[in-house]
Amino acid sequence: MFQRRIQIVTRFLLSLSLAGCGIVALYAAESDQLPANALAGAHHSLHFNNAGGLHGKGNIPTPHGFPQGVDTLVNFTDHFESQGVYFDGTPHHIWEYSMVGNTPNQGGTTTFNAPIVPVTMDLRNFDGSPRFVNGQPLVSHPDAFVQPVLNSPVFSNSKYTSSVVPTQITDAIQKAEFGNHARPDWHTLMQPAVKTGRTMVLIRGTYRFALNPDGTCCAFVLVDANAFASQLFPPAGPLDSSTVMGAAEVAGDITTKDISTFLFPNTYLFLNGDPTQCCVLGFHTFDVEPGDASNGNQLKFYVMNYASWTSPGLLEPFEDVTALSHEIAELYNDPFVGFDGLHNITPFWLNAAGQCQDLLEDGDVVEDLPNPTFPVTLNGFTYHPQTVALLPWFEFAGNSFALDRAYSYPDETAVTSLSSRQPLNCGQ
Repeated sequence: MFQRRIQIVTRFLLSLSLAGCGIVALYAAESDQLPANALAGAHHSLHFNNAGGLHGKGNIPTPHGFPQGVDTLVNFTDHFESQGVYFDGTPHHIWEYSMVGNTPNQGGTTTFNAPIVPVTMDLRNFDGSPRFVNGQPLVSHPDAFVQPVLNSPVFSNSKYTSSVVPTQITDAIQKAEFGNHARPDWHTLMQPAVKTGRTMVLIRGTYRFALNPDGTCCAFVLVDANAFASQLFPPAGPLDSSTVMGAAEVAGDITTKDISTFLFPNTYLFLNGDPTQCCVLGFHTFDVEPGDASNGNQLKFYVMNYASWTSPGLLEPFEDVTALSHEIAELYNDPFVGFDGLHNITPFWLNAAGQCQDLLEDGDVVEDLPNPTFPVTLNGFTYHPQTVALLPWFEFAGNSFALDRAYSYPDETAVTSLSSRQPLNCGQ
């Protein structure tokens, strides 16, 4: 199941070369223990490698919710015209997209319930018994990060140039994105609510860890991506509560109408069973579940994101809510991640680091830049949400219709030029 998901989700990916630093064997107190400065000491860059994928063709949509006959959150559809190449190499010029909320020219405020599910990491022995290191349980809690997340610009209001009233950062981005195409009173907001905490149990061999300076767990945890997904997403078949997300669905803590966040404490993923192929800081996708009599037997799409709080010094310049803001911004613009091979597919593009993609993933355009974050001070704390690209950039629009004719926001100077038009898979 995760292999299908990983092909369609956006991954906030930090590439590290732990082996190249020699840190694992030199400092590890146990075979799977890393020093607390392991991530900061390694060379890293952010990238996403997901050109192509599940693609198809369709017709120009009308501005109503998508997909039809599916129980999911409120969204609108539209299209733009731009010359490009589709996944099969054929010329293509009409590109459709769906975004959360109501249409910009309709105006008004759409408010989504935004449940936050804090997830504790319980790191076990090979036999599944509780594990102790230095006499301390190997359990990493998210509790200390919940209130800072609630206070952050992702969920709390601040001033931005795109809005006459203080608002949440993702709403400000959307308002900037559509510029004069949106009515001044158009807003897309989230109402956060902390839900029952869940625990993810992992067996030794599927994770690596670093301890805090006082010997407690954990400065950070690295987890095998497949093991993580198997404990996060419900298994195929009737819904049960054996996984983190499944338990939240069964309890009614998250619904198909919500923007759901699973908040982890400094928990990052590695790929292909190799801890040196690290680190995924977050992703957004949706869980598909069968319908029932309560919703007319429509398929259920639970739109969600996994994001890790990032403590200072671990993954500079990424810090605190960088990953969360990245994923929420992309979820707004691309809630169904091109799942039908039609909506939110774009002409192939390259970012400044040579990352090639053909999805409307606005955070991925900026993440490789030298200064990808936009510091915002709220409630006495300086947060580091990420700047993202705006829709005109994906349209290859020579004259941007966004606020101030910008291609990025909140930092309008981050992206000032378009990608060159790309052939299939950017010629790679």
